[in-house]
Amino acid sequence: MSLYRDILARFPRGGLAYVFAYGSGVKQQLGYKKIDQQKDNIIDLIFCVKDPLGWHAENIERHESHYSTLRHLGPTFIMKYQEYFAAKVYFNTLVPLPDLGVNIKYGVISREHLLQDLSEWRYLYIAGRLHKPVRDIVPFEGDQLLTDALANNLNIAFQIALLLLPEKFTAFDLFCAISNLSYKGDFRMIFGENKNKVRNIVKAQIPEFFKLYEPAMKSLSQYVAMKFKTKTRNLEYFEQDKSTTVNEHHLRYAPSELRKRLLKNAAFKGTYAEVIVHLAMQKNLHDIVQVSVNDIVWRSSITQSLKNIPSAGFVKSFAYSYRKALKTFSA
Repeated sequence: MSLYRDILARFPRGGLAYVFAYGSGVKQQLGYKKIDQQKDNIIDLIFCVKDPLGWHAENIERHESHYSTLRHLGPTFIMKYQEYFAAKVYFNTLVPLPDLGVNIKYGVISREHLLQDLSEWRYLYIAGRLHKPVRDIVPFEGDQLLTDALANNLNIAFQIALLLLPEKFTAFDLFCAISNLSYKGDFRMIFGENKNKVRNIVKAQIPEFFKLYEPAMKSLSQYVAMKFKTKTRNLEYFEQDKSTTVNEHHLRYAPSELRKRLLKNAAFKGTYAEVIVHLAMQKNLHDIVQVSVNDIVWRSSITQSLKNIPSAGFVKSFAYSYRKALKTFSA
């Protein structure tokens, strides 16, 4: 934890609502050395801040050399630059911290927009990252609104995954379905990411997934049950109710952006409440749900990647993309 404290010390501390670390340099994945033995991996961080403009301004003051080209363009441009990145997530990648022996990539999002993504799945960008185990650096304790939104995000991810899964499934199937919500529609999974990424994440982190989703499992226990081996009491598989009534129940809790996509992809017209009555009966429901989730992620992944070019710079963006592409060929 001392490494994360040292990294955090390089950034403004005021107005931080939540900070977490994620990725293969933070959470163990198959195909990678143990975390404490890695040398070249990047540590990924997300800063959730209450005042993004103020935070960016202070960060620019702290790291003036990094933003020197922006300063030459004048204060008006810098203000527009800050406003632009406050809207979604500003990423800066391949940031070397030689004295700590690491490189980092960090993103900045406002608390307001994080809450929006968690509740609406408008971009399913940070919300999707939080479907998987992360390492809390600055916890969100004491912020009840954020606490509830984070818990609800996990609950909904579990419900949507149930719509994608058959009546019987393993823990591995479940956590892959959840992880795939934010990966399957990402254009970078076609070129730029290890094709076994989701499998590698889940295989190495199943106990952490169980811990993360334990509250959701309890709250949905009337719809899905764990089946244990009689002699060892080890979990063998899950079994869920796949009735039309239960499908409709899960669909009723879909976030607003997913509702829009479901309405677009369904073969029925009407209000959402009317459409899901018919949608819940369809044999290809899982396909419609998957396509609708993919629609959100596809658009978000393209726009975020394009936005990262001016924010991180072309050279850094190219270098980072090249490193990602190597994973594709090494898979």
